[in-house]
Amino acid sequence: MLVWLCSLAGVIVAGALFPVVGAVGLVSVRADESVDRVSARLAEAPPPLVTTVTDSTGGQIATLYAQYRLPLAVSDVSDAMRWALVSVEDKRFYQHRGVDLKGILRAAVSTGSGGATQGASTLTQQYVKNYLINVVYRNDKAGQAKAREASIARKLKEARVAVQIETKMSKEQILAAYLNVVEFPRQVYGVAAAARAFFDTDPKNLSVAQAALLAGLVNNPSVFDPWNHPRKATERRNLVLDRMVENRKLGAADAARIKTEPLGVVPGGPVKPAANCIGAGRENGFFCQYVEDYLLTKAGMNKDDLYTGGYTVRTTMDQRANYLAKAAAEQQVKKTQKNVANTLSLVKPGKDRHEVVALAANRDYGNDAPAGQTVYALPSGIWNTGGAGSSYKIFTAAAALRQGVAGIYSTIDTPGFYTSPVFGSNNPRCAKIGRGTYAYCLGNAGDHYPGSMTLQTALATSPNTGFVILEEKTGMGPVVEMAGKLGMRETMAANLAGRAPDPAAKNPRVSMPQSRFFGPKDGSPGEGSFTLGVSPLSGLELANVAATILSGGRWCPPTPIGRISNRDGAPRQLREQACEQVLEPGLANTLAVGMSKDDQAGGTSAAAAAASGWTRPMIGKTGTTQNNASATFVGGTPQLAGAAMVFRPQGGNGGLCDGGPGNVYACDKGTMFGGKTPARTFYTAMNAILDGQPSLALPPADPRYEHAR
Repeated sequence: MLVWLCSLAGVIVAGALFPVVGAVGLVSVRADESVDRVSARLAEAPPPLVTTVTDSTGGQIATLYAQYRLPLAVSDVSDAMRWALVSVEDKRFYQHRGVDLKGILRAAVSTGSGGATQGASTLTQQYVKNYLINVVYRNDKAGQAKAREASIARKLKEARVAVQIETKMSKEQILAAYLNVVEFPRQVYGVAAAARAFFDTDPKNLSVAQAALLAGLVNNPSVFDPWNHPRKATERRNLVLDRMVENRKLGAADAARIKTEPLGVVPGGPVKPAANCIGAGRENGFFCQYVEDYLLTKAGMNKDDLYTGGYTVRTTMDQRANYLAKAAAEQQVKKTQKNVANTLSLVKPGKDRHEVVALAANRDYGNDAPAGQTVYALPSGIWNTGGAGSSYKIFTAAAALRQGVAGIYSTIDTPGFYTSPVFGSNNPRCAKIGRGTYAYCLGNAGDHYPGSMTLQTALATSPNTGFVILEEKTGMGPVVEMAGKLGMRETMAANLAGRAPDPAAKNPRVSMPQSRFFGPKDGSPGEGSFTLGVSPLSGLELANVAATILSGGRWCPPTPIGRISNRDGAPRQLREQACEQVLEPGLANTLAVGMSKDDQAGGTSAAAAAASGWTRPMIGKTGTTQNNASATFVGGTPQLAGAAMVFRPQGGNGGLCDGGPGNVYACDKGTMFGGKTPARTFYTAMNAILDGQPSLALPPADPRYEHAR
């Protein structure tokens, strides 16, 4: 150690004989380049800060971070904190220029005479070391080890960078920068975060006792952890108080008094906000999760940038609407109900943006499964593997209007049972056509349907046979394509398990995206079951379908982002998909009129609408899958669109039974329909959210799409 310190002192003294210009020239040109690279890394790598996620009004809902660090300015540092740190770590801080030659020689003499080994690093040097460890190399174990190694080369480089820093920053700036980057116990970084986490105060309000404790902790955070090692922490704090007395920054009597005081840290460990969307709580967590997913998968950000950039992400979430949506979902299905999820996704229609307003579920967001919590993205992800049921008839109707096969007032055939000569199937229950061939066959949900009706009436009453016949006439290509156009884009890109297709799989249900599986291929006309909604889907995308229709056929990505600004307050540009005119406005408006009778007498959601006192003009479509295992309701008004879904998130055989609000459960033989739990959830929430807003009329139908062409 003595040889090491003397060598370092000799080199530093030699270097001090040269003028300080930029990087001090000390060993070789190659060394200078190394120092310059280190200096550049310090300048280019800002310290990680906490990203704040807010609702649409700016109210904080969550924090995202890799290191819990709050920004610190020079003016934020209290005198007590300043002098506590200087006194114990570098009492000549205001006299030297980055390297303390007297300190180095004193350490060498003390060590050589058999005294305790003394450190010789100045606060500026410590700042360099901490910055490299906690910022530049925070994800690089090898780099951190190199920044810690006990070698003359490392110490020389650190000292040279420190000298360079002192030519560019004031002492107060250096001190504040050090206090902003240094690590405290329990992975708390910077004194601003430590003041908040340890004492629930601001750094400018730290008392002498508090400042002395924090100043002592930086020497060895784990050894002096005040919760795990209170005795050692107290001894270290008292040592800092003694150093402050020696440095004439504290009176001896005051130091003696403070030594008798308890540490005063908050009980149970530091108070830190959750580092991810768990902190958004049971109601807002699903929305926060969609914000993160959107930024990382669609908007061009990476997770490290999001979690360290110190951004302020103002979302489009309406706190009141999200609360009411959650309350409506939970009113219908208990949060702890085994294998039953009830979700509601709400999107605001618009020509330029489709802002997501609420994402809610009966389940709470969190990791405590027995308490009804989950971190699955139930309202936004592709978690309803049971399907949407007849809500997908919207796509068949839209494609038929576009192809001129039918208009909303055209009469379509709706027989009680139908055997399709187009869509092949190996179903022995169907009538036999030719040797060994069975046609796709199906019936309606009940025998109360007439043999024909208008397309508008069919959308409200939902006969299965009529829409399969429309698929035959329209072609599966346009029908499947329409689903993607109107909004089911991630859904249609997923396979029949709701995941990314695996091209290597032999089973086409796994290897193909839904767009290919259901569409025409290899001489096949496609799968006629598509209009019955038999495949996994995203509830948020289904809500955006309604928003697209109510926006005159203008599709926009369902965005949760109002604006995002960086740590300096400047806007952060995001990569977002452009809106597209996917339907001619007249067609979209006519489709809306075609979907406007579901809440009225005879409509599949009429009972739920009447029970809720619903009176607004709207579009709507229910859906129920085979065995009543899942059900949906999609609809909206000119102000707000949405989709409610009830499904079995863990899958399994059987259905869902609806015994009324609060009495929905998984069962063997289901009684669930889209006009029950989903429709009740939708109407309950929408009535409350739209309360006080005007009742707006739907746009008129375009005569070109009222009848077949």
